[in-house]
Amino acid sequence: MAQTSIILRVELNHELVSFGDVAATISKAGGDITSIDVIRPGKDSSIRDITVDVAESEETQVVDALKLHDGIKLINVSDRTFLVHLGGKINMQPNVPIKNRDDLSRVYTPGVARVCTAIHENPRKAYSLTIKRNTVAVVTDGTAVLGLGDIGPHAAAPVMEGKAMLFKQLAGVDAFPICLDTKDTEEIIRTIKAISPIFGGINLEDISSPRCFEIETRLAEELDIPIFHDDQHGTAVVVIAGLLNALKVVGKRIENVRVVVNGIGAAGVSICKMLLAAGVTQLVPVDREGAIVRGGTYEYPMWQWLAEQPQVQGEPGTLKEVIVDADVFIGVSRGGLLNGDDVQKMKPDSIVFAMANPNPEIAPDEAIPHVRVFATGRSDYPNQINNVLVFPGIFRGALDCRARRINEPMKLAAARAIASVVTESELNEQYIIPSIFNEKVVTKVRHAIIEAAILTGVARRIPPDFR
Repeated sequence: MAQTSIILRVELNHELVSFGDVAATISKAGGDITSIDVIRPGKDSSIRDITVDVAESEETQVVDALKLHDGIKLINVSDRTFLVHLGGKINMQPNVPIKNRDDLSRVYTPGVARVCTAIHENPRKAYSLTIKRNTVAVVTDGTAVLGLGDIGPHAAAPVMEGKAMLFKQLAGVDAFPICLDTKDTEEIIRTIKAISPIFGGINLEDISSPRCFEIETRLAEELDIPIFHDDQHGTAVVVIAGLLNALKVVGKRIENVRVVVNGIGAAGVSICKMLLAAGVTQLVPVDREGAIVRGGTYEYPMWQWLAEQPQVQGEPGTLKEVIVDADVFIGVSRGGLLNGDDVQKMKPDSIVFAMANPNPEIAPDEAIPHVRVFATGRSDYPNQINNVLVFPGIFRGALDCRARRINEPMKLAAARAIASVVTESELNEQYIIPSIFNEKVVTKVRHAIIEAAILTGVARRIPPDFR
């Protein structure tokens, strides 16, 4: 259940109500008080700010309960999440101050003309003389935002700003949100190509399937900077990282397990591709109409590609049918598709990654008694499978070696790097994936990306720490 945090400013009439009455009212309505600030003390009355954690569905109940209580005047309700977003979450700051005419002449006209000329004569100097070497565009058309769907470019902006914050805080990468007011594939490709000169990389975000496949493929072919659709590849990388460690926990080898992947959209296709690259020999991709089978004929090009892979199983069936005797279930679809009886039919020491948000494919309380390792995309259960573990380090490495692209070996190297952050002594059923705040993650992923880029010939620069 989605949680939120609100700040309630209340005035209490001490003749009619005590703070204990307030706390009891909030608790009974479903809220959990996390902090109290006295704004104006007084003998007869006082004003306090009360911070309350509450399920989004119960926020109105808490507010209404206080309004109806004698002796409590509700002055204001503030949502802490909305407060964080006031005015946007990012801004731009200069690297050097402009204090006098001499400073101005160096950063702008006439001095800047010499720098422009140098770049004109040698375009590669843009990497050393502009922000290009450390700047990523986070681009969306707002058609597949989180679990909200097609909400448009304006409403998508807070997500893109948040991503830019994570780029900066976790990896020191300057990222800027670009929200395009078009759903036309050709216009999106043309626009990104047109703005690409100032950016060292492009992070595609929340673009609906199947258009996202063509957009990424075309841009990767037509631009010489790394293009990364995080909904596809970020999810796939962290899934593989978690799976590698989960298999260690249960004592199984990746080439021996039967893996069911449910939801063959952008993320599902990329997960399937990485599973095959990692060594899976028994793969069962499943979508709404059931299993995608080897030798079948399908309208979607990516489904057809899967049907042509020898590792894909040939038996048809619904999700509930094909999950029988599976070792691993990976869900990137929608909530409530499975129950405890379904996962109980999997092989012993089973692994379930139920990553639909906000409600997983199977409720954690139903799954956990029957599986050995359980993971979700949520932060309120162990083993959160989160893209934030991936994209900061991948772009940090790609920018530092000026990679032309991000290829499959680089993604697999990133997955192994993330998995390696969890040491053998730490590894257990409740801890297969590191925290997004573990500082080793970006460092290890960066190193793995640069090493793989050099080995595969897409690096244009060898950083000093690799020489």
